[in-house]
Order: sequence, then structure tokens, then C-alpha cells
Amino acid sequence: MTNPVVAVLGTGVMGAGMVQSLRRAEVPVRMWNRNGDKARALTGTGAEAFDSPAEAVAGADVVLTMLFDVDAAIEVVRQAQAPAGTVWLQCSTVGVAGADRIAEVAEELGLVLVDCPVLGTRQPAEQGQLVMLASGPDEQREPLAPLLDAMGRRTVWAGEAGAGSRLKMACNAWLVSISVGTAQSVALARGLGVDPQLFLDAVDGGPMDTPYAKLKAGNMLAGEHPVSFGLTGATKDARLIRSALQLAGVPDLFDAAAVAVMERAIERLPDPGAVDLSALIEGFAPDGD
Repeated sequence: MTNPVVAVLGTGVMGAGMVQSLRRAEVPVRMWNRNGDKARALTGTGAEAFDSPAEAVAGADVVLTMLFDVDAAIEVVRQAQAPAGTVWLQCSTVGVAGADRIAEVAEELGLVLVDCPVLGTRQPAEQGQLVMLASGPDEQREPLAPLLDAMGRRTVWAGEAGAGSRLKMACNAWLVSISVGTAQSVALARGLGVDPQLFLDAVDGGPMDTPYAKLKAGNMLAGEHPVSFGLTGATKDARLIRSALQLAGVPDLFDAAAVAVMERAIERLPDPGAVDLSALIEGFAPDGD
């Protein structure tokens, strides 16, 4: 496939960044979003916005979906009516059972499935610095390389389609553990009357230090949570991790507790859909606050 045309279906926080990275690499992009204003806002990159998935997919070589969940991905790809033989680069986080459903739909529609969730949030997506967790037919590696290289700093090929989504569960389990652990330490320091900044100072530069923990803790200390990885989306992913643990026969005690904290935060926030994962610290707030 030379100079492939990509239809990006879903131009939210992550999809918008991916469009920008593809256009920097001069990849032709056609795009659609349920909220059309979000797609039209990206036309300055040279990408074309369309009013329906089918219009966006017309003439495209690759259909890239970056949507909230498996139901949205399946609904939109059916609406797109891509011709049999089209490559479906499925980048949404859908979990293990979701990846299996995606594979069934791809087979039904005659699409060539490359399951490729990503690691990274808004800024890496905008900068082409995602990690692409690709899985699918070996013969797609070379033709898709220009697209994956445009969006990511590295591509990890995990095996047959579906392996990428399984790997994403393991990676996101680590992300959730860092986020919840950081929030607990910040909340505990406050509760014990210690400046939580001292917690960060104590681990700074040592083996327990991580850039991600510093980033999220900074939001928590400031009480500001601009969306990089939204709390509601992260909670959806944590539930997918719990299902994956159960399927694998691995005890889900830790993730179950993390989900409970995140859900408690959502209940306490006036608009949980508008805040970052770092707002999960609200789940550690004492009763009555």
C-alpha cells in the first residue's frame, strides 16, 4: 500500500492528536466525529471532515477507529460500510472480550483487522509519541509502518489480532496502580498533617520515582485536573482490567479496590466527564467533606 488514505473515525482527545500526527507526516486523512465540530476544528491540518462515517471511509485504504468503547467502535464501523478487504486499524481500548467481538465483526464484514490500542494520552498523541500495541497479520506490518511511525515513537507487535488488546490490559493495570497509589499517598500525607509535597520530595530521583506519578500528583496538589486521560474513560478501562483478570484466573482484589475508589470519586464530582484521572483523589476524601 503506497501513500494510504486513512479514515479516522473518532476525533476526541486522542483521535484529534492522532490526526495531527498523521497530517505532519503528510498522510491523507478523512475524518468523522459524532460531534462534527470536533472534526471540523481539525481541517486546518489539511484533513477533510465529513458528516457520516460512510462518507469519511469512501476511498480510504485504512479505517482507524478511536472511540469510547467496543459498542461505539462496532456501531460506527458498521455505519461506515467499508468495502471488504479494507484494513481496520482498531485503536480503541475495548478489553479482552471486546477484542473478540471486534474480530467477529471484522470477519463478518470482510475487513482486515489490525488490533492496535495505544499507550499515551493527549500530549503524546499530538506529538506522535504514542506506543502502538499492534497485533494482526504479518503482511500488514510493512504497509502500515508509515502510519504507525507517524503516530507513535515505537510499535510493539504482539502477535495475532487481539493480542494487542490483551497487552493493553496488562499495561493499563500498571497505570491504574500508579495513579491510585499516588492518590492514596497524597491523601494519607494530608490526613496525617504532613505536606504531601514532602512525599514527592522523599521519592524524587529514587527507584520509587516515576514521571507519571509526579504528573498526576502535581494535579492532585493543585486541585486542578485538565483532561489528559479522562476519569470516566479510565474507570471504564479499570472495569475492563477487572474482567480480564477474572478471565485469566488472576485474583482481582487490587483492581476491584481501585474501581471502588474511582467510582466513589465520580459520585463526588459535579461533572466527572470533564476531569482527568488525577481527580480520583476525591475518592480518598473523608466522608462528609
